[in-house]
Amino acid sequence: MSATKREEVSSHLRYIRLELREMHQMLIREDLLPDPNEAMEVYAQLDALLDLLSDKRVKKIKNQF
Repeated sequence: MSATKREEVSSHLRYIRLELREMHQMLIREDLLPDPNEAMEVYAQLDALLDLLSDKRVKKIKNQF
């Protein structure tokens, strides 16, 4: 994986981790469910991360054949 891709993946993971940590703290401290829009935003970040990683995997498969 190239350095720029690694940085992108790392950035996505940091953001997702931060958002999930905030949601968890809200559940623990305030006993509140997260806003559905926040949950959808984290899901979108996970989806973007999957796309980023899937593109790399597809390119490797195409190069093998």
